[in-house]
Amino acid sequence: MYIILSIVILAADMVTKYFVQRKMEPYDSIPVIKNIFHITYVQNTGAAFSILKGKIFFFAAVSVIITLIIIFIMIKYPIKEKILGIAMAMVLGGAVGNLIDRLRYGYVVDFLDFRIWPVFNIADCAIVVGTLILAYLITFRAEPGSLQSKNRR
Repeated sequence: MYIILSIVILAADMVTKYFVQRKMEPYDSIPVIKNIFHITYVQNTGAAFSILKGKIFFFAAVSVIITLIIIFIMIKYPIKEKILGIAMAMVLGGAVGNLIDRLRYGYVVDFLDFRIWPVFNIADCAIVVGTLILAYLITFRAEPGSLQSKNRR
């Protein structure tokens, strides 16, 4: 079931990137809400906030490792908590989306531009939200091996 969410995230990411690349040149920007939200085509050779620019092999390797770990966990350990499965599926779909870009182009296609934040994409959103959910679950679970809230018994 969770793999379907990963595929949906991956498909949304790839389709939006395809249209941005097809209709725009790098650094073109289309205001959706002027000075607030633009579609801006950026070719990011780094990670979040363009850190470590040009380290394509490093980021591709990290993405492959994360992808393999998540797939292993999802196969080896049946996920009982729905929110955990959703979070892992989000990270998986996003990691694969950006990995495909790195392997195909040597950069990640970013285009969501809120002007006060670095430009990002749907895969980035899925990775960040999924990671935040995982961090919450790890921080507030009742006991090791359990993903139940401290307030639930």
